[in-house]
Amino acid sequence: MKETICTIPINDIFNEVGGCPICRMRDLIEKQYVEYITGAAMMAPNIRVITNEKGFCHHHYEMMLSSGPKLSNALLMQTRLQFIQDKMMPKGSAKPSKAQLDNIKNARSSCYVCDRIEFDINHLLRTFFVQFAEDPNFRELLKKQEYICLNHYELLHRGAVAKGGIKSKDMKAFCEITNALCRNYLDTLYGDVTHFTTMFDYRNAGGDWKNSKDSVERSVKFLTSKDVEEIK
Repeated sequence: MKETICTIPINDIFNEVGGCPICRMRDLIEKQYVEYITGAAMMAPNIRVITNEKGFCHHHYEMMLSSGPKLSNALLMQTRLQFIQDKMMPKGSAKPSKAQLDNIKNARSSCYVCDRIEFDINHLLRTFFVQFAEDPNFRELLKKQEYICLNHYELLHRGAVAKGGIKSKDMKAFCEITNALCRNYLDTLYGDVTHFTTMFDYRNAGGDWKNSKDSVERSVKFLTSKDVEEIK
């Protein structure tokens, strides 16, 4: 299959091996948007209107604070706070309306970066499904991946049966590959965690920990698609 502007990003991701490829896809998109929102987007009024309304989740605020200029973060925060003042928070002792409370509830769970990640991943997965159907070399790249995490296994299979997903003639091969990537790693993790627990038995003192010392951390990443240090 000839490379196009749509397939190049997918091929770049799947030419690497290590961890879950969809996690790598998410991390790349996430990094790009965090840098964009505290950089070029600062002077884009149409983006600022959206970020004022949506705000950011705790995780992405922390990423912005750690990587973006402090002034950029302050300006983003200033107009976000002003939006909340104007749209959600009553002045004085006035009783908040149901609409205001609903807006506050929505504001606590909305995030511009999360929404963009979801949109872009869904868009890239449509290209992923096309490549799986038309490019035998891409299937081989997929087979060579270390694993697919549980969250992204679900995402892939929901997308596979949706419009624009995997065609019926390719579904058997798709399931064989993705099931193996998820289940084999799950079995490996179970064995590693089990071995880790047995090493606390006094009878195994001085024994070989094998590949178990970081098994709990690797299991968290598999189950949540996040590194332990990212979880707050």
